[in-house]
Amino acid sequence: MQIGKAVQAAMNDQIHKELESAYQYLAMSAYFSSINQPGSASWMRVQGREELGHAMKFTDFVEDRGGTIVYRALTAPPTTFASPLAAFETAVQQEAMVSTSINALFELAAKEKDYASQALLQWFITEQVEEEKTSREIVDTLRLIGNNTSGLYMFDRELGRRGQAG
Repeated sequence: MQIGKAVQAAMNDQIHKELESAYQYLAMSAYFSSINQPGSASWMRVQGREELGHAMKFTDFVEDRGGTIVYRALTAPPTTFASPLAAFETAVQQEAMVSTSINALFELAAKEKDYASQALLQWFITEQVEEEKTSREIVDTLRLIGNNTSGLYMFDRELGRRGQAG
């Protein structure tokens, strides 16, 4: 069954949000590189790749259902932050925005009785629970570390381990 116009439009909006999230994470990666936090820079780069993967998952789904993809210009993200904590707080806000958008998309798919889209979106809903949890835990840890440079150094090294396993 071909994708409906309303769901197609909403999925195009979601693709845009996923790409903007990727863009934001890549900008945060550059920020962390500029302040000599290579672990956090790597973490953000991995996150950016993941968001690009999400955009592609939506893209493939829309195309597989006979829909059309419409790309729009991306907004330039902030490139500097008051602190590593502020950058990760931005990540928490970004993930919450994406979750809200995916939930609204699921509601639309349910209203339109688009069961295939609901199945896809269930995966994203579960993924967003993990994404929000992870970013909140990092913010909580950074708040505990405060201005302790040794703690920040060690935590940055820990964040750099993401994506290195297998």
